[in-house]
Amino acid sequence: MKHYQFSVPEKSDGASVYELIENIPILDLNSSYSYLLWCEFFSDTSVVVKDGEETVGFISGFIDPSSPDTLFIWQVAVAETERGNGLATRMIDHILDRHDVAFIEATVSPSNQPSQQLFKGFAEKKEVPCNISVCFKEDDFPGEEHEQENTFRIGPLKN
Repeated sequence: MKHYQFSVPEKSDGASVYELIENIPILDLNSSYSYLLWCEFFSDTSVVVKDGEETVGFISGFIDPSSPDTLFIWQVAVAETERGNGLATRMIDHILDRHDVAFIEATVSPSNQPSQQLFKGFAEKKEVPCNISVCFKEDDFPGEEHEQENTFRIGPLKN
């Protein structure tokens, strides 16, 4: 069994997080600057996972001040070599261990089956509802084509 190191991201993790996400085609790759910002200013609600020196997992999340009972998960990234080991679920639990929230939300495109399975499976494991609704329609996105994004709302979580 692998020995992963779970930690709160630091600014110095931004570059390796960018490279991790760059190698996962199904995810939207944002600017390297955005990952530096995320690791610097949203680190408390995010997690980075390393296997030795290699970054193999990352979740970016935040808690909107207008919804302090909800953790919004923006991106979940697991290196291809690490998939199937429950790493994404363990990353979510790692963030939840630091925050007392009642709900998790995330937006997921219809073609992103791994994320859909992650969030539905997480709700099942926690024995709580997972409600799915439309968040952004294709028409909401400017210019280039972008799939609809559905909100997955999990909870209320049990303590």
